[in-house]
Amino acid sequence: MTAAKGRATTGNDAAVRPAAGAGAQGRGERRAGGNGPEGQGTPAGAGAGAAAAAAGREAGASEPAGRGPAGDIVAAVVRQWRTVRPDIDTGPMEVIGRINRCAALLQQAEDAPLRRAGLTRAEFDVLGTLRRTGHELTPGEIVRETFSSGAAVTKRIKQLTERGLVERRGDARDRRVAHVRLTDAGRDLVDGVLPEQLAYESAVLSGLEGGRQCELAALLGELLVQLEGRLGAPRR
Repeated sequence: MTAAKGRATTGNDAAVRPAAGAGAQGRGERRAGGNGPEGQGTPAGAGAGAAAAAAGREAGASEPAGRGPAGDIVAAVVRQWRTVRPDIDTGPMEVIGRINRCAALLQQAEDAPLRRAGLTRAEFDVLGTLRRTGHELTPGEIVRETFSSGAAVTKRIKQLTERGLVERRGDARDRRVAHVRLTDAGRDLVDGVLPEQLAYESAVLSGLEGGRQCELAALLGELLVQLEGRLGAPRR
């Protein structure tokens, strides 16, 4: 994966938001949901966090700010904020900033196997949805399955139809309704690309041993359920 070159100079910029230029191919096609609570005032418990940080500085502690690896860019952002605003709790930034930073780096990598197949991840999501459900779907059903907007799905279906990967048919009882299904070429493409894509993603995660991957997946799943319940399904 190609690491981003930009560095943050303020707390809620490059390290907390996606890096400039990240995922240019899929701009406007990403899932929403990286909007964190940055800048929403001082959260409860800020005094305790500030006291701990101040105690560490007074003791001459040299460990990185935050609870993450010493070298990650979000830790540097947190250190800067703790210097200028020792009274606030940076805990939420340490979580949301790292999620957003990881997303930016993954988007910069542009999913190499998909790129070789001439697909964006959003297009592959449409093909994969039709493959895993095993039957034709209406555009509205694809919208719900892929957490996308209606306009975005319409555009992707049109592009995939032009490539001969999906086909549309009208509903015999309601001409306003269309049904979309994979062609044989679309099914073959999904079946060929999926193992390569999963191998690529396994390589991306290879720095975490299996048990830690499972732990991370469970924590992210718990957070996602909470966010979807609180903020609603994202659209991209």
